[in-house]
Amino acid sequence: MEATKMQNYIKEVLENIPSSWVNLTTHRLDIYNERLAKTEFLEQFNTLFIASNSSASALNQLPTAYDYIRLGHPLSCVLEWGIANLNRIEASYVISFSSKTMPILAILRKNLLDNKNTQITYSGELPPYFEPEVVKQVYGYKFELTKVEKPSAIPEFTGSTIFISEQEEIGFFNHNKDIDFFINLHADLGSILIVNGEKNENYISDIQHVRRRETIAMTPANSLVALRLLVDASSTNTTNSTDETNKKMVLDSIATITGSNTKVLLASSGLSVQYAIMMGLIHDAIENHPGKAIKFVVPPNCYGGTNDQARRVAACIDTVEVVDLLVDGDNDMVQSIGTVLDQVAQEDAIPYIIAEIPTNPRVEVPNLIALKAALSKERKTAKGTIAIDPVFILDQTFCPNVHFLGENAILSTVRTISYVSGSKFPSGGLCTAGYCVGNTKTVALMNKIETHLKLTDNGATALQKSILAKQLPSMNKRIHEAYKNTREFVNYIHEVLPDAKINFVSEKLAKEEFTPSVFSLDLPTKGNTPEEKEAFKRALNLKLINLMITEIPKESKFCVSYGQLKGCYWTIPATSTQGTTKEGDKDYIVRVSLSPSMDLDLHKKVFLKFVESI
Repeated sequence: MEATKMQNYIKEVLENIPSSWVNLTTHRLDIYNERLAKTEFLEQFNTLFIASNSSASALNQLPTAYDYIRLGHPLSCVLEWGIANLNRIEASYVISFSSKTMPILAILRKNLLDNKNTQITYSGELPPYFEPEVVKQVYGYKFELTKVEKPSAIPEFTGSTIFISEQEEIGFFNHNKDIDFFINLHADLGSILIVNGEKNENYISDIQHVRRRETIAMTPANSLVALRLLVDASSTNTTNSTDETNKKMVLDSIATITGSNTKVLLASSGLSVQYAIMMGLIHDAIENHPGKAIKFVVPPNCYGGTNDQARRVAACIDTVEVVDLLVDGDNDMVQSIGTVLDQVAQEDAIPYIIAEIPTNPRVEVPNLIALKAALSKERKTAKGTIAIDPVFILDQTFCPNVHFLGENAILSTVRTISYVSGSKFPSGGLCTAGYCVGNTKTVALMNKIETHLKLTDNGATALQKSILAKQLPSMNKRIHEAYKNTREFVNYIHEVLPDAKINFVSEKLAKEEFTPSVFSLDLPTKGNTPEEKEAFKRALNLKLINLMITEIPKESKFCVSYGQLKGCYWTIPATSTQGTTKEGDKDYIVRVSLSPSMDLDLHKKVFLKFVESI
């Protein structure tokens, strides 16, 4: 009876779902409490369920489930809530993934760090590309693998038992108490992991963190299909027959945009592709430089996902260590790279550098000729032998139009891999898919990266590819138009608030194709002590953002987004993109990103109102 009531309610919800639940990649930070991610949304959703209220207006007023759909979103939450209701468990015990293998890796990661044994059992076939020996050798995970006819045939085991099965129906699982984790694989939709019993509750946050940093939740489109299957088993999941056509269009577009003629890899998100890059490079190091230390050189104040992921990988593998690279403010990226590479060379270690150009959030571009020289310099180890040359892993999300890799490009002779978060300019904010390319020096490395993109099942979905196929051809034009808006707004702020410090590219850099549409704003402050000045500035940051989003609610958002098709986005890096960064490295400034389509005159008018109020 309860199950029928729940299914009928979801049917009604699906008829009235807000369009933003399906097609937004980011949401407003001012209506989102990260500490209550998912729970606050579901508590209020459950209240609507009890009241049998499925109206569009009521659904529209629900708080944001997650600030970014890569982590989760309303439809993934409703799906998990529905499955939990069917099985009479808490919604937090159900976690959906776009990937079929990442839930397995999430449990293995937790057990590695807890020094706990794992038994993976399965019926039918294992997920495609799951390579047990590679998982053991490269990721360092330990487990036993057993095929069984049915759950009751699973042997006794001291440790965690995972049971994997592929099934068409959504929502039902075997309640065998000897199984700790059920992973149900669903054709093109992804997978659903069920944590079995309170004894395994302590795994939930760790599994969620893997979904947050190394993969993505089941996408809104696929969650919608899964919800329809949940309430109507006869519902069909139509496949995309144009997937290969879309993929070819995307690959061709990226090759043209980047100027690279090597392999292009498409992933479910920017962090998904970064994870494949990291694990592919570690794999290459193990094979070609066995026993040598691996150093991932990362700016401590860069995007929190990059920072956190690098440290999470290092925590699992004894030979991997993260080394800080100081790049912003008073620090020069080229000088810092030279210093770090000298140190790594002395240790006869393997240097992998991850850096953003332009930097985030200070929007700085290093001297590229000097950068090439620093990366190309032949260095010696302490024993006098030639040191291993670095691989430069370039996050060029802010300027995906700049040619770094193609023939005669500035980094064509240095082992360089470039990657971009597709939720920004490539898709215009319509999906999360990311991509990476390399230069001719990285062909073998790209093959290894592809192996791990497949192993993690973090490839772009068919819908993501179709969105990229439509959006990529216009990307460079949108970048140009958004830059023009940004330059005009920056010039206006200089005029009306000359005491503010603005971090943005120079006109000279813009002529070299560095045309980002994001800038950071360090507002003028006052006070008798450094503490008073900092407190005043932080309050002023929020005053500005709240004024913009209140006065221009249809265009201005308190949001981490960038490269959207329309509107203007405001955030404070220290409390959003730098969420997991060490406190001393955080930037309590305002970061603003503009789009090609927005009412710039209105934004100037409201900004002037802010200036007059201070």
